[in-house]
Amino acid sequence: MCRGCLKQWEPAIAANKKNFKVKKGEVIFNEGDEVKGVYFVYEGIVKVHKKWGSDKELIIRLASAGAILGHRGLGGNKIYPISATALEDGIICYFDIEFFESSLKVNADFTYNLMMFFASELQESERKMRNLAHMSVKGRVAQALVSLQDQFGTRPDRSINIELSRQDLASYAGATYETVFRVLNDMLKDDLIKTSAKKITINDREKLLELTAEEL
Repeated sequence: MCRGCLKQWEPAIAANKKNFKVKKGEVIFNEGDEVKGVYFVYEGIVKVHKKWGSDKELIIRLASAGAILGHRGLGGNKIYPISATALEDGIICYFDIEFFESSLKVNADFTYNLMMFFASELQESERKMRNLAHMSVKGRVAQALVSLQDQFGTRPDRSINIELSRQDLASYAGATYETVFRVLNDMLKDDLIKTSAKKITINDREKLLELTAEEL
């Protein structure tokens, strides 16, 4: 928002933004809540998730520094269709909805960039839904690991630079905890990955990519 808005709008942004700290596991907003504002991740990682059946969730995306949250609540009914929960301690920047909508009307570049982000996010959501319908569970887990590596990079020890619980990894891959646990064990036996606590290292990226071509 700061990069996309007019320089003359910066004092208004400074006057209207509210930064607050979040703890790991803290809910920022819940699916079904009334839209009060829009959020940006200043520090940390936040999972954006949606109810999936009566007792499951599907992680739509993982938002890191600079990412927007709550924009899916823009529109007619002003209800958040997803939830956002901190995966680690961090800082969130908040703007109330009236100021955010005013910013969209005043700043053409910012509005254009947000529109492009919406289009990209829609394409990614459609890809995930297609994968849920046609890709094998092993392929979805492989795709999840490759995507995490692409988004967050690796540490000096080559492990993916994010630590997800097995339940969150299952929610990100669109599978059950039990199935993901079994798939990870198979990947360990085949030396495609190695694990240490919550750390996961990809040993054979090409083989994981081959698994993403497997269909149900």
